[in-house]
Amino acid sequence: MGGISGIQKALMVVMAIMAGLLVSDAARAERIKDLASISGVRNNQLVGYGIVVGLDGSGDQTTQTPFTVQSIINMLSNMGVTLPPGQSLQLKNVAAVMVTANLPPFARPGQQIDITVSSIGNAKSLRGGTLVLTPLKGADGQIYAMAQGNVVVVGAGASGAGSKVTVNHLSAGRIAGGATVERAVQTMVGQGEFIHFELNSTDFGTTQRVVEAINRVAPGSASAVDGRLVRVRAPQDSDARVAFLGRLENIEVRPMQSAARVIVNSRTGSVVMNQSVLLDACAVAHGNLSVSVNTDNSISQPNALAGGQTAANANAQIGINQEAGALNNIRTSANLADIVKALNAIGANPQDLIAILQAMKAAGALRAELEVI
Repeated sequence: MGGISGIQKALMVVMAIMAGLLVSDAARAERIKDLASISGVRNNQLVGYGIVVGLDGSGDQTTQTPFTVQSIINMLSNMGVTLPPGQSLQLKNVAAVMVTANLPPFARPGQQIDITVSSIGNAKSLRGGTLVLTPLKGADGQIYAMAQGNVVVVGAGASGAGSKVTVNHLSAGRIAGGATVERAVQTMVGQGEFIHFELNSTDFGTTQRVVEAINRVAPGSASAVDGRLVRVRAPQDSDARVAFLGRLENIEVRPMQSAARVIVNSRTGSVVMNQSVLLDACAVAHGNLSVSVNTDNSISQPNALAGGQTAANANAQIGINQEAGALNNIRTSANLADIVKALNAIGANPQDLIAILQAMKAAGALRAELEVI
């Protein structure tokens, strides 16, 4: 009985380890819809020029934005209102804006989409304004939607006696469901024998795994075109094709480990690295050099009978301070936590860390692609 109990315990340990590995693999698995998109199923950008009215004195200063006045004159003319010749308009409650929107795939006439309204003049705020009927055009110049509605600006501001306080951004707002689709964009998903999955990033290993996963569900239907495109034979009937794509999109695939990469933002000093980064043994010395310039202004005042003139003298004192930079030994590591700990031990700020990473890459100690954005 003791031997049987020991075997059972050993089997339980092995099963627990295998279950842990399966859970780990399942946690890393992603659906095909998260890894790729169907070719032809995409958004289309729309843009239009419009007028926002009803502002509480926070509109464009028309002397500096003549296009706002011209737009109002044209709009009133289309409505049968003729202004006297030479009439100058001083508008404070009107602002010229650009209206942008994304037309989703399979959008049909009558469907409502969200729009963003942004001032292009010198309006102080669009809060409380109403967008007048605005056509939204695509890249081909055709009108695909019409926009109108009350602009919602998430922010507030106040000014007085030379002081000004602003919370959030006041010259841009949003209208939920503010545009109505007038024309549909034809897609190619329902036509042809094949549909194509486009991976979000080029990876030959992940592409091969996607092909294998699809062929397990529909044998012989998928093949890899290149490192990013997968061709799948789909049913011709529309109902069957939709159901087929629904099944494929929910297939779980464990993607290959991404390439080692370090992203450096030189403007903000941000440094981001992924789990695949490797670091070879190296020695790093880092010291900060600071230069300070102090100016002591003094006045030279001659005696009353000396006949001289009062003069201002500037005495500059320049100091150079260089902090000691000890030579730090960084060990080989493939663990992201150890790499971060080693870089923090150097005591460099984010801006200095950029220079250190570039030097490590040049020395061959940083086994990753270094990209500066």
